[in-house]
Amino acid sequence: MKHQTVSVTEFKAKCLALLNQIGQEGGTLTVTKRGRPLATVGPVKRRPFRSSEGILAGKVKIVGDIVNADFSDLYEVVTNPDRVLNPEKYR
Repeated sequence: MKHQTVSVTEFKAKCLALLNQIGQEGGTLTVTKRGRPLATVGPVKRRPFRSSEGILAGKVKIVGDIVNADFSDLYEVVTNPDRVLNPEKYR
């Protein structure tokens, strides 16, 4: 299907079949109303699929040990559990 012109009435009656034909074969379809072009229908321009694997390669630098990092100083429960368990004592 290269290019086809149909009336609004025909498009309404055969809409799904015409769209399937455009999807499979490509081309365009011009819908007319009383002989005047009303709309043009064509296939979607698809971008090729790009995998996200390796998208950050060379852009990110990991510094230090991210697996065995010590964050205990950020949490009061770990550094001073008595203060958290007995807050009356520290008031």
